[in-house]
Amino acid sequence: MRTSKFIIAFLSVFALTAFAMPKEYNDGYKIGDVADDFKLKNIDGKMISLSDYKDVKGYLVVFTCNSCPYAVAYEDRIIALDAKYKEKGVPVIAINPNNPDVQPKDSYDKMKERAAEKGFTFPYLLDEGQTVFPKYGATRTPHCFLLEKTANGNVVRYIGAVDDNYQDVSAVETTFVENAIDAMLSGKEIEIKNTKAIGCSIKV
Repeated sequence: MRTSKFIIAFLSVFALTAFAMPKEYNDGYKIGDVADDFKLKNIDGKMISLSDYKDVKGYLVVFTCNSCPYAVAYEDRIIALDAKYKEKGVPVIAINPNNPDVQPKDSYDKMKERAAEKGFTFPYLLDEGQTVFPKYGATRTPHCFLLEKTANGNVVRYIGAVDDNYQDVSAVETTFVENAIDAMLSGKEIEIKNTKAIGCSIKV
């Protein structure tokens, strides 16, 4: 009897998970895939698409949020990445993938407050309806996707973490994102194309 109850409970949880997490959530883009464009609302109320950026060489799309301590720990580093690479043609595009009904700290109004507090120099978009992050296969905040703008579309060149130490920027040994962008801009092969994103799970 206990076994039957356990199996029923397990199947119920599995069914709920299957409905909550679309297939694309686990698949998502791979290195070399062409990423679809999107249109999401920025904190200034304007709708933003990648195609709005005409004279760029690529984009650093970062799925991040207000509530995750890992995301907060990386905010200054993401601001620094935008400052370093925007003028070189690779701006940061930050996207909040969390459902604000599940995590109220990630509401649109709270996003505006956080961006103002930190002085974000990049768009901070709300993935309303959570339609974009599953296509990318983002699972954590923060989760980075480096796209190269080509004649054939926006090609995914790097997926993963910003660097190898979320706790202490002074202890970072490998700057995954910086290395990937530098290689992409110089036309060289990116040595490390995939890393594990360390952070909080996306709230659906």
